[in-house]
Amino acid sequence: MRTFRAGSLLVRAVGEGDGPAIVLCHGYGAPGDDLVGLAGAIDVGAGVRWFFPEAPGAVDLGGGQRGRCWWPIDMQRIQLMLMSGKPREIATDEVPEGLAAAREALDGCLAALIANERLDPSRALLGGFSQGAMLGADRAILGPNRFAGLALLSGTLIAAPEWKAGLAADGRGPSLDVFQSHGLGDPLLPFSVAEQLGKLLEGAGAKREFHPFRGQHEIPRGVATAFGAFAKRVLGT
Repeated sequence: MRTFRAGSLLVRAVGEGDGPAIVLCHGYGAPGDDLVGLAGAIDVGAGVRWFFPEAPGAVDLGGGQRGRCWWPIDMQRIQLMLMSGKPREIATDEVPEGLAAAREALDGCLAALIANERLDPSRALLGGFSQGAMLGADRAILGPNRFAGLALLSGTLIAAPEWKAGLAADGRGPSLDVFQSHGLGDPLLPFSVAEQLGKLLEGAGAKREFHPFRGQHEIPRGVATAFGAFAKRVLGT
């Protein structure tokens, strides 16, 4: 594994050469290397490189533990809501405070990977887990580059009007292959909102492969295996 800076972000990379690539962004509160193990656990074909950007924000998890985030979240409010037994409400039209800075940081990172690591967006998957999946979707839909595919691992719908307009504006929707997975019992990001996201993508012409699973906010083995097969198909490996 190599660790280097791409734009303003620290990136961990697995694999060498100039072959196809997968760029995955971790979730809220996770360490920057949280998803790196996927590179060794998922068969995506020969010659595929993995890039794992680390979010710029710091999160105090308590007990001396710290994680990273792409934008701030009021976790205390979410925990109180979960303790009360109420399902979490997602404001799908809302553009989260801090998303603009996260967009700029990831765009700069991707530009550096394209320039310095020979990343070809047309031969790459972009996405992530949870908050990282949301940011990956945002840049695949609204960013300056057209990626071969989008990986949504337990993500959700945000900035819905912007995403809908972006999918329609330049015909980006029909050119996008989407892998989406979500737990039926996810307490943090409700399954129903993940379905709304899927319908938005399909309505724009995206080719969606959906993998619901009996679980919560996680990446189970079956999803990892299915993602490997998806990556081989889309990347031609």
